[in-house]
Order: sequence, then C-alpha cells, then structure tokens
Amino acid sequence: MGGDYGPSVVIPAAIRALEAHPKINLILVGDKDVLNDALLQHNAQDDERLIIHHASQKVEMDESPASALRGKKDSSMRVAINLVKDGTAAACVSAGNTGALMATARFVLKTLPGIERVAIVSALPTIKGHTYVLDLGANIDSSAEHLVQFAVMGAVLAELVDGNKNPSVGLLNIGQEEIKGNERVKEAARLLKETDLNYHGFVEGDGLYRGEVDVLVCDGFVGNIALKASEGVIHMIRHFLRQSFGRNIFTKIAGLIASPVLKHFRDELDPRAYNGANFIGLQGIVIKSHGGTDDVGFANAIKIAIIEAEHDVPSKISKHLEALLEDGKTV
Repeated sequence: MGGDYGPSVVIPAAIRALEAHPKINLILVGDKDVLNDALLQHNAQDDERLIIHHASQKVEMDESPASALRGKKDSSMRVAINLVKDGTAAACVSAGNTGALMATARFVLKTLPGIERVAIVSALPTIKGHTYVLDLGANIDSSAEHLVQFAVMGAVLAELVDGNKNPSVGLLNIGQEEIKGNERVKEAARLLKETDLNYHGFVEGDGLYRGEVDVLVCDGFVGNIALKASEGVIHMIRHFLRQSFGRNIFTKIAGLIASPVLKHFRDELDPRAYNGANFIGLQGIVIKSHGGTDDVGFANAIKIAIIEAEHDVPSKISKHLEALLEDGKTV
C-alpha cells in the first residue's frame, strides 16, 4: 500500500512478475477492498497465484519510523514482514517509507548472528557490468568493524547471485594511497587484509563506474550521496541529449538516425533495471523498491527478491560469518 503510487503500480508489477516467473506465487498485503478493485481493473481477479492478505493500516511516506513501529502493527508493511518471519513468504518487497521499513524489518526479523548493522545494498551499472555498493543509506556513521561486516555480506551476495567465486572488494575513499582517508577507513582496510576476502584496496569515486571491484564498501552517508549524485548525473545527461537533438530540424533528423544507439544507451542506464535494494544482514529477505518507480521497476525489485530467496542469501551469509569466527578471523 506504500510508495508514491501504491496498488496502481504494485498490481501491474505483480502481473508482470507472474508472467516472467511461472513458478512463484505472490501475496498482496493491504486493504482487501482496494486490492480487489485494482485486480478487477487489470482482469486479474481470478488469478490463483495472486493471494490477498488483508491489512487494515498503511504507513504514510512521511511517518516517523517510531510511530509506524508502535502504532501501525496491522500495517501492510508490518504484516508483510511478519509473513516472512513465520515462513509464509520467502521475501518481502515494499516501496514504502524506507525508515519505517528498516525499523520494522530489524525489529521483527532481527539481525544475523555476528552482524551489528543492517546495510542497504544494490547493484549499480558499470562499464564492466555492475558493482554491489553498500551501505547506501541505512547507517550514517559506521565503525571500521561495521565496514568489514558490510564487505563480508556484499562478497557473499556477489558470489551467490552472480556465481562469482572470488569477488573483489574495495573501500570507497578519497584516494588510492594508503595514507589517505579518515581513520575508520584506514582501520577497515587493515582489518580486511586479515580476512579471507579478495580485498582490492581503496577505490576512488570514479572507479565505481569503471567497475574496478565487484563489491564497493562505504558508510551510509557517503553511499547515499554517491547514489543520489549518480542519479542526478543520469538525468542531466538525458536532459542535454534531448535538448541537443531537439534544437532544429537537422538535429532532429540526426536524432532519428541515432535512435537505435540512443535507445541502447537509455536501456543501459535505465534506473528501473536496477531498482530494488536489499536490506542485507537480516534473518530474512526484505527488498526496498524506489517509492516513485513504475510497474517495470517494481517488477525488477520482485525479481531480485526471487533470486535472493532461491539462493537463500541470509543463511549463506550466516554460514560464512560462522566460518570466519571459527578460523579466528576478524568480522
């Protein structure tokens, strides 16, 4: 029920997901009357793979996490996460209030043993494919030990989802030299060298989009700024391209000729194709969709949830952490 558009996006996204993944069932959590009306509008009211689970409340996008946690125990968000907790659902996907979703997920599902902080991780496009970046905003202030935990979780995610047996891990920093950066980043680098991870070293901001590493680690303050700045650059490039090709009849003709190239460029940088961030470190799978995405973007968030459920990502991360602890290595 959350996000900027609610069921008007979630329902068509669910239908898309069912068409693309014939073996899944989806539980639509929210006001049953609203959801039934939405299903009727899309002629999907008789689809047995779409199950409605009623929830009488909704978390507003501007509601405080504390208010949602205390006063909205029957919200669509809380009920959906409860379904993951009791094993009815393999994952929860929401476009709702990020702070409330994080607080509720952590309260209900708890963190994995050995993990102190949940991180937001997503794959961002690079010239070599994509790089998993975390944390993208869950933790404004992270210790060196937290950064190491993020690195472990990101590496396991890359190995499971991409089949990358030895993913490289880097620390986002203001320079590649060991003398640069704040003390927490320097200490995290020292600790990472003591693990069995394929630690690459420091990576500057431009190295992200060159695909220098498979996993890039930073605290949530830096990560969120990097993410939002990247989104802004993409919008700026698109704006200038439209402006340049629309100046006169000749540039419009040039635009028509270049349209196949421009379409490929647009598809490569389409944020909908990368929509869906994992709240990694929980004892369950929770995927956060961008609140303003359309049905294509939300369907991609569902796809990410399916992939992570198939690979049982939380369990595999927990086993990796246990192995590190048994070996006496830093976590």
